Amino acid sequence: MARLYADENLPRGVVLALRELGHDVLTTNDAGRSNASIPDEDVVRFAHSMGRIVVTLNRQYFIRLHKSSIAQAGIVVCTVDHDHVALAKRIDAAVAGGNLEGELVRVRRCRAAEPAGSAVCPEN
Repeated sequence: MARLYADENLPRGVVLALRELGHDVLTTNDAGRSNASIPDEDVVRFAHSMGRIVVTLNRQYFIRLHKSSIAQAGIVVCTVDHDHVALAKRIDAAVAGGNLEGELVRVRRCRAAEPAGSAVCPEN
């Protein structure tokens, strides 16, 4: 399973569901880095230094960081989904391929017409 670093905006329910799926998830709170106004660049550097993939809802800034060619173990950007278990399953499917070094992966919320609870939303 993947070694993940959950940005402080990733809901606790998603973190718990990812752990239930067998992932090693370190949160900003676990690392003593919550509510410290740490720049996103430092979040990526910290995660990279530990060999962890960043998982965040902060899509705009982390996509920009990825484009800046910052060294990273991978970045997973997600859309908000109040079904935390479904979001965790989609993240799980997205990181299942293994090494995401230098990669950006987008995990989106399924549309209403797509299967409820689907681990992976079909592309249109």
